[in-house]
Amino acid sequence: MAQANDKQPGVLRSLDWWTIGIYLGLLIFGWFSVCGATYTYGETDIFSFDSNSGKQLIWIGTAIVLGLFLLLLDDRFYDTFAYVLYGLLMLLLIATIFNPHEIKGSRSWLVLGPVHIQPAEFAKFATALCISKYMCVYGFNIHNIKHFIVSCAIILFPMVCIVMQKETGSALVYLSFFLMFYREGMTGSLLFTGVAMIVYFVIGIRFESLQLWGTPTSVGKFCVLMLVQLFTACMVLTYCGDKKKFHHIILVSTGVTLLALLFSKFVIPFDIVWLQMALTAALIGYLVYQGMNLRLRNYFYIALFALGSVIFFNTADYVLNNVLQEHQRTRINVLLGLDNDIKAAGYNVHQSQIAIGSGGLLGKGFLNGTQTKLKYVPEQDTDFIFCTVGEEEGFLGSAAVLLGFLALILRLIKMAERQPFRFGRVYGYCVVSIFLFHLFINVGMVLGLTPVIGIPLPFFSYGGSSLWGFTILLFIFLRIDAGRNLVRT
Repeated sequence: MAQANDKQPGVLRSLDWWTIGIYLGLLIFGWFSVCGATYTYGETDIFSFDSNSGKQLIWIGTAIVLGLFLLLLDDRFYDTFAYVLYGLLMLLLIATIFNPHEIKGSRSWLVLGPVHIQPAEFAKFATALCISKYMCVYGFNIHNIKHFIVSCAIILFPMVCIVMQKETGSALVYLSFFLMFYREGMTGSLLFTGVAMIVYFVIGIRFESLQLWGTPTSVGKFCVLMLVQLFTACMVLTYCGDKKKFHHIILVSTGVTLLALLFSKFVIPFDIVWLQMALTAALIGYLVYQGMNLRLRNYFYIALFALGSVIFFNTADYVLNNVLQEHQRTRINVLLGLDNDIKAAGYNVHQSQIAIGSGGLLGKGFLNGTQTKLKYVPEQDTDFIFCTVGEEEGFLGSAAVLLGFLALILRLIKMAERQPFRFGRVYGYCVVSIFLFHLFINVGMVLGLTPVIGIPLPFFSYGGSSLWGFTILLFIFLRIDAGRNLVRT
């Protein structure tokens, strides 16, 4: 007992009070936003527990109590029981798949009387703890293929479970853990490959139906294959350090393609994409030959990147039209400008943009928004809560919210970098990655910059599961960070 008393003052002094202050500030701002999003004309009591704003107060109060409880636990508890917590949450995710209650087309909610719980929100902190525990074991090396595969499996398992619950948006959040992998030494080529695939998909689908310069060549396919060749050449320069081969690849690919384009335009029209496919195949063969001749594995990896790019390019359209669900396909088409029906698929985004734009510089004032009061924006108190901020608080209020999140993320990065052990650093960057993903995607979909995948804005969106989930995620890290200066006996 005496030992605990000796440690407790050190823990209190080591707590990052700046982060706690930012957390409380975001909670307060978030509650006012929920009030604005759920308020109806003539309502007299925003504190009534029968209203969403009153219920959100309960969730905020219980979240703070939960955070205090997490701070009371020994920081070694999270390390010791990381696998146990992960196992329990995974069992809960599996059980949720067979949940008979379906809400808004999703089976991700457990109905316990009047309370609805979404296990996917709590699985984030358990996954972060588990991956942190695994990555701090003796001998772990992220470049070891076995270690990397196991690490990916820890992340992908909850993703699969959540997808089976028909909650694709929440599942995509787990991809943010790969940002943590990058901080811990994962080669940047994997991260670049992911970005390249997104670029291929967007350009290929968006401009597929356009013809290039009056020839029977798809602009989308033409641009994607040119990018594959350009990216491959840049990777040869970056990872093999061979400027000569870089220049040769660029000159051959652009020169032959330009001649083919002129021939197709002025002599015999033909689809240049077939020639580009042949050029790419020859490029892959050339890289394999160089790898065998020079005995450099990097050439094989680059060839694999080029081959994977071509396969992805040729299957993206099939996946969009035959694998994705109708509502997911519609949202992507709206984002890419292929479907501009603002009365149907694009209604949510269109109304949220009107709400944000109508706020102007200073906003219309608390509870004075018209778009939100008249319920023009669907899900305006959950996924589209940021449009309420834009309408009532204007550009300055929206900027203040974003600056608040920026301060939180920068503070979390500083905390992660000062951890004396890898467990704390990895967990810290998991927290940073999750917050970044939620912030970027949520605000982006409200502004029409990213697809509408239905994920909450941390500490703002109405609901207990997301608020509790983010609070647990944050306060576990606060407790781990507070124990960094304790003397272990």
